[in-house]
Amino acid sequence: MGYGTYGRLGKDGVAAILKALEVGYRHIDTAQSYDTEPMVGEALCRSGLPRKEIFVTTKIDTGNFAAGKLLPSLRRSLDALAVDQIDLTLIHWPSPNGELPLAAYLDQLAEAQDAGLTRLIGVSNFTIALIGEAERRLGTGRIATNQIELNPLFKNRKVADNCQKRGIVVTCYLPIAHGGLGGNPVLEAIAATHGASVEQVALAWELAKGYAAIPTSSRPERIASNFAAIRLALTAADIAAIDALTDGPRAIDPDWGPDWDA
Repeated sequence: MGYGTYGRLGKDGVAAILKALEVGYRHIDTAQSYDTEPMVGEALCRSGLPRKEIFVTTKIDTGNFAAGKLLPSLRRSLDALAVDQIDLTLIHWPSPNGELPLAAYLDQLAEAQDAGLTRLIGVSNFTIALIGEAERRLGTGRIATNQIELNPLFKNRKVADNCQKRGIVVTCYLPIAHGGLGGNPVLEAIAATHGASVEQVALAWELAKGYAAIPTSSRPERIASNFAAIRLALTAADIAAIDALTDGPRAIDPDWGPDWDA
């Protein structure tokens, strides 16, 4: 379970990240394009927690893909985060409209790992074809995760199943569907049975599937409630019922994005 930092800006953002660390989150997810790396850095410093206890993920913005740009951008991220090494660095999106070949930026990411700027590397919003190309380029076992939109109402099954077959961790963004899970009769019924919220049910389902999840909230009570989902054990019947839900549309779908898997 990770804490997502999109929108967690300024003093309120630092306070929210500190609350996440207080309630037990030890994976903090940020990105160059979120402008929250400085907030994460301040919260890490103020938390008093040993650096080795916190797993920090950031993502490379598409504007830093050109030759010679990725490593300097990651060094700026290190400065903003006030850390010596990032735990996991992702390619945030494939190059918009495929303008740059994958090798142009993926090779730089591998170079950043070889240089010790980041311990692990991975990707985000990659299709099955792009994952295959990335593995052919870097070799199997080097891509740690593919961070994709995934929740009970958009299961992204083809990509998720393909990643798991390859041994690549699936990390779910929008894991509680922007708070849009309320009112779904299946999720509401499961939540009532367990005395839980529908958001907790969604997160527990994702963890039961072997995925990582990175919910976010600015509200202290919701930050704590989401994290409490790690203690919710769904039954096999619960999981099967959620698996059977009909998927709605993708929420994040820029016109410059990749050709998604159906």
